[in-house]
Amino acid sequence: MNSAVKHTPAQRPAPGARSGAAALSIVSNSTLILLKVIAGSVTGSVALLTEALHSSFDLVASVVAFVSVRKADEPADADHPYGHEKFEDMAAAIEGMLILVGSGVIVFESVRRLVVGGEVHALGFGIVVLAISIAVNLVVSARLSARAQETGSPALEADASHLRTDAATSAGVLVALVLVQLTGEQWIDPVVALLVAASIVVAGVRILRSSSRVLIDEALPSAELAAIEEEVLGFGAQGVAGFHKLRARRAGARRYVDMHVQFRAGTTLEAAHATSHALQDAIRRRLAGADVLIHLEPEGSVVPGTEVPLLPVSGG
Repeated sequence: MNSAVKHTPAQRPAPGARSGAAALSIVSNSTLILLKVIAGSVTGSVALLTEALHSSFDLVASVVAFVSVRKADEPADADHPYGHEKFEDMAAAIEGMLILVGSGVIVFESVRRLVVGGEVHALGFGIVVLAISIAVNLVVSARLSARAQETGSPALEADASHLRTDAATSAGVLVALVLVQLTGEQWIDPVVALLVAASIVVAGVRILRSSSRVLIDEALPSAELAAIEEEVLGFGAQGVAGFHKLRARRAGARRYVDMHVQFRAGTTLEAAHATSHALQDAIRRRLAGADVLIHLEPEGSVVPGTEVPLLPVSGG
């Protein structure tokens, strides 16, 4: 007995569940960019203008996220038999790179302003715009993060992370404008812009590291692998003798699991097939959305040290 059983994936988020959240991010970023550009032009604040640039990169990232989640919702086809979920991880990587590019532009402009000098004025308008920006970003990022948790979307989580970073940097710039107004020290503005750039770099590197781990098919976290092993061990009473070659990875919001499962001598193919379905359902309950492939093998192929104990049947 040496066959493979491929099971139907778990229920997935309804089409449009993620794209709606991404569209909200596009609208909010577009509005904030306009407000920040106007405020930066009126006040002459390099920190405000870098905030507008930051939001511009966030807008591009939101568009990328919107396109990627719609693409990821497409079913598998002949050219992409494993589906399109990795488009989300690719989008998250692009967003991380855009953040790093944006931080480089901010550093350049801040250093130039420190060297050349400049005056910040009409600060009241800039302070009001930043306060609005912080409130909007916090509300939208909370909405995106909640939807990312519901759907397991890395693209939405990256977008939410962008907006949280934007809110934090906006708060820093707000403090800078208040200090400039109180002290009259113009150097505070570009220095704060440099601090903003540093925080953006940290966010960009974090997103790149997270997405790259998925793109290179890194194994699932140890806790998730342990959950799979725990479910297999619970099937000793159903004839499972052992398992090996467990491989598990993630693509977008979905986990992919495949393994070789050995059944005790005398187990019929029909019984092993039914048990494999039950095992798949158990793993799917632990790892929502898991796509499981189980290779059925005889007891004689059990690798020493991987045996499943013969447990008594529940209630027997």
